[in-house]
Amino acid sequence: MSMMKTFKFSSTVAAVSLVALAACAPAAPPPAPTSAPAPVAPAATAAPAAPAAPAPTKAPDPTKAPDPTKAPAPTQAPAAAPGTLKDVPRNRTLILGWSVGSPVGTTNPWAAPGYTHQEGNAMLWEPLFYFGIFTDKELPWLAESGIYNADFTKLTVKIRKEATWSDGTPVTSKDVAFTANGQINNDKLAYHSEFKEFVKDVKEVDDKTVEFNFNKPSPRFKFEVLTLKFDTGIPIVPAHVLSKQADVNAFAGGNDMAHSGPYDLVQWTKEQKVYDLRDSWWAIKAGIATVPDVKRIVMVNIGGQIGGNMETVAQRLVNNEMDSSLDMRDSLIASTLQKNPKIQSWTGSQPPHGYLDWWPNSLWMNHQLAPYNDVRVRKAIELSVNRDQIDEVVYSGAKISTVYPFPLYPGLQKFADNPGMKAIIEKYQPRKFDLAASAALMTDAGWKKNAKALWEKDGKTVDATIKGFEGIHSDIVPVLVEQLKKGGFDAKIDFGPETYNDMAAGKPGLYMFGHGASLADPSAVLFLFTKKPSGNNAGSNNFSRYNNPDFDKIVAAMGPLDSNDPKFTDLANQAFDIYYKDVIDIPIIQWLHRIPYNNTYWTNWPSQDNKAGGTNGAFWAHTGMLVVTQLKAAQ
Repeated sequence: MSMMKTFKFSSTVAAVSLVALAACAPAAPPPAPTSAPAPVAPAATAAPAAPAAPAPTKAPDPTKAPDPTKAPAPTQAPAAAPGTLKDVPRNRTLILGWSVGSPVGTTNPWAAPGYTHQEGNAMLWEPLFYFGIFTDKELPWLAESGIYNADFTKLTVKIRKEATWSDGTPVTSKDVAFTANGQINNDKLAYHSEFKEFVKDVKEVDDKTVEFNFNKPSPRFKFEVLTLKFDTGIPIVPAHVLSKQADVNAFAGGNDMAHSGPYDLVQWTKEQKVYDLRDSWWAIKAGIATVPDVKRIVMVNIGGQIGGNMETVAQRLVNNEMDSSLDMRDSLIASTLQKNPKIQSWTGSQPPHGYLDWWPNSLWMNHQLAPYNDVRVRKAIELSVNRDQIDEVVYSGAKISTVYPFPLYPGLQKFADNPGMKAIIEKYQPRKFDLAASAALMTDAGWKKNAKALWEKDGKTVDATIKGFEGIHSDIVPVLVEQLKKGGFDAKIDFGPETYNDMAAGKPGLYMFGHGASLADPSAVLFLFTKKPSGNNAGSNNFSRYNNPDFDKIVAAMGPLDSNDPKFTDLANQAFDIYYKDVIDIPIIQWLHRIPYNNTYWTNWPSQDNKAGGTNGAFWAHTGMLVVTQLKAAQ
């Protein structure tokens, strides 16, 4: 989930995104009817509506799912106008609740603006490789292999002989080279800068072999760019289609654009999108997939702003009108699970109801503004945060709070457990909650408590207003505000419409936001802190506007090294020593995707006990197709 994205990785190949709100959707129309409306001709001229920023400034009370009404017992999928769609039974139809706001008919991944994989188009497009985040394994897909040379200056990719486009045309090295050269030459494409910086050329050795030659050692290019996971990486596009377009960015694609994925888009309106299974999907013949039970996918537009309309969504799930939706806050999903025992979460019916997303959240502040430019003030704020209380109050006792700016996936857990990193954590004790130690630092920095028990200096208090997003932060931010007040900081909530713009511009206050960066090793998140702001641009979400040439040199030296190289670990440890010493930001929580999964019509949902290919369970992610095609019909 994201509002918009910018991707950048440099010597660390970090796909740093503005993955704003890791499971939330852009603004869209109100909830749709379950019937499939008549087709609308594809269009590419209308720009997508800008995401609606969370407006209220007051944190809402926890919500609960409404009491269920009598559940309908449909035998057919949502009806369509006569003759527009073939009949597919409800027990072979997957109904997903999401927000659909992009221009109708935009299926071309290179269309600008308008394309989004999150609104169902991930069912159309495939990469050379996927990644199983919970198994820490590469999943070769269109490619059967991708092998680096010894110094990471060349990557040889072998394409599967069975791989074909939906129109029957084979997927060949020409398509891979066309995709790569398009990124190199087209500055409107998301990974243009990465290709320009790293890729010297791409050679078609034969129909099924491609060589990527790099300008410098690029050990993470394969993972960060050529592999789809969460919201990063690129799909391969058909050369025989896009090479014929005068402007590949203006070409919408429409329902008939050749694609390699298992589903065809058969209908799209502002209310919903409908995808039907294509029996000729190449992956079945290749033996890397079985024939999916899901014959039709209906992506129902639930409307609303980020995280909005979720009470209505919960009702529809309880009534078995939907099979899954975007993720929920804890109180709502807990109530939803109670209302319908057929609904599960990643952790069944037990807290914390979700899995670790790639978006751990921190409190950020602009180091270039007083008083946040004083490390004593930053550390004093950190010492006022009681993470044990957060776990108890917000997460029902589950250990979700964190001191790391990266998610603890297997590869990153391995790094966190290395002796050097453990020694750094012991040295700086970032989890420590100590109001006396906090007060000592503030006193040393020249602050005094005023009559309201707030720290004051030169007639001013510390502006600790937390800027966040109501739809996703309404549970955690109120708790943080109360903790900071007890620490003597002038804290309150700002869920206003300018929240993100204020963060990017470096306005006074604290910012609740995540790091859309590291997945397999810590290089990407470290690289994030080397990005420099320009005007009101935070520098790829480096909201702290941190600037330290010594830190930058360490991170740059990591770039050519494989993450298994001991030198890489030593350099990363040096960088994190600086990170914790300078309190670049204050890690607060691992982010959770609390996704409801309804077993009335579909089983084999991903869970902590059913990791399948190891991919995350968000159907809107790049790996959503793998989730959908592994579902099993319950009836």
